[in-house]
Amino acid sequence: MRALRQANQVRVGRAQLKKELATGSVRIEEILAQPPEFAKTAKVYDLLLALPKIGPAKAARSLAHCRIAPSKTVRGLTERQREELIRHLRR
Repeated sequence: MRALRQANQVRVGRAQLKKELATGSVRIEEILAQPPEFAKTAKVYDLLLALPKIGPAKAARSLAHCRIAPSKTVRGLTERQREELIRHLRR
């Protein structure tokens, strides 16, 4: 039961994070730099899709530019990938 409750909390947290990214009340650079626990298992591609003006093609191009696989999670990013993606998104 505890595992199910924890999984639901993670899903709710991620859904709320995506809403905040869509409205601009939180910046993805901050999430990538210091991810909250519930965001660590989120796919970077999905978080990019939550951003305004970024669709599937632009998200895929951004990840390819930074040499990040579309299936990579926030926790799975290397320090180089994390820094490069943050730099790329700030442009």
